[in-house]
Amino acid sequence: MSESREFCPRCGDAVPERREPLPGEPRGRDALLCDDCYFEDFELVDAPDRIEVLVCSGCGAVRRGESWRDVGARDYTDVAVDEVAEALGVHVDAEDVEWGVDPEQVDENTIRMHCRFSGVVRGTLRSADVTVPVKVSRGTCDRCGRIAGGYYAGIVQIRADDRPLTAEERAEALEIAESYVARQEGKGDREAFITEIKETDDGPDVKVSSNQLAENVATRITERLGGSFESYPTLVTEDGDGNEVYRVTFAIRLPRYAAGEIVDPEDGDGPVLVTSVSGRVGGIRLATGEPYASAFEDADAPEVTRLGTRDDAAETTVVTVEDEHAVQVLDPETYEAKTVPKPDFFDDDADTVLAIKHGGDVHVVPDEET
Repeated sequence: MSESREFCPRCGDAVPERREPLPGEPRGRDALLCDDCYFEDFELVDAPDRIEVLVCSGCGAVRRGESWRDVGARDYTDVAVDEVAEALGVHVDAEDVEWGVDPEQVDENTIRMHCRFSGVVRGTLRSADVTVPVKVSRGTCDRCGRIAGGYYAGIVQIRADDRPLTAEERAEALEIAESYVARQEGKGDREAFITEIKETDDGPDVKVSSNQLAENVATRITERLGGSFESYPTLVTEDGDGNEVYRVTFAIRLPRYAAGEIVDPEDGDGPVLVTSVSGRVGGIRLATGEPYASAFEDADAPEVTRLGTRDDAAETTVVTVEDEHAVQVLDPETYEAKTVPKPDFFDDDADTVLAIKHGGDVHVVPDEET
């Protein structure tokens, strides 16, 4: 390699001819040093003497700067590795950098991180070993502090129109609320949480962290289960800037009738087992098995007579199939043989059926699988 007329500014030795640095590459005095002088003060890794990590004892979030971050760590060793990776700096001249870490648990709150780095600098493979103690402290993040303090901004009241909630409706509504909030948390929204689920005689009240979250929960419940909701704001305080702060209650009213109820529209065609309440009441005629739908103008609240629910039906014996329109079964209360209409869902080979009695009349009820 030919010698240039340039000399190392530190030792005065001639240095090889160098190409013009590309954009972003080091320039200035260090770039002109010979290799010996360059590596004399060279440090591959810039590492702090100690790292302190504040971890929320409630949710495992890590404090970084002025905010808390969910890191998804399985234990504090994972947190320490992430923090060391953030804190260590590798020299800008290094290429093809590789590194590894060997954690050493010193005590419950201290992890000593043994790190080994390697990289190519000026065509020479360089390596460095650094040890960084990581001190883990425990605290409470803003989110967990709010939850522990019972903070909430929105309430979702889950009720039904003119009837008690069914156990299935209650369970499904709460599953919708909990899964939606969990999805928001999973997307990184640390302000999304359920503070409390309070049971009342009429249905659960779900207290959540924000009014927007409460409205979104109410929307999803009514989209799935039908019905509607209304909002009722209450002024609770003013913030530091003098803005009014409202707590909003979103009152859900599920449809007047629930799937599984047995009702009589009193239109001359007999009782109906309700199977859906989305927009309109839909069901199955117990006398024929034919489909039923309430009139459009009645929507999901037609005037009908409640006879009971599928759960009120009792298993009774099939005496005989008389013809294609009639079947004889035992009265589930008096055990007398009674002839009743034979609906389409009736299985001619069945020895028993479900039946409900109301006002002296016995009605065959389809199985849940029907």
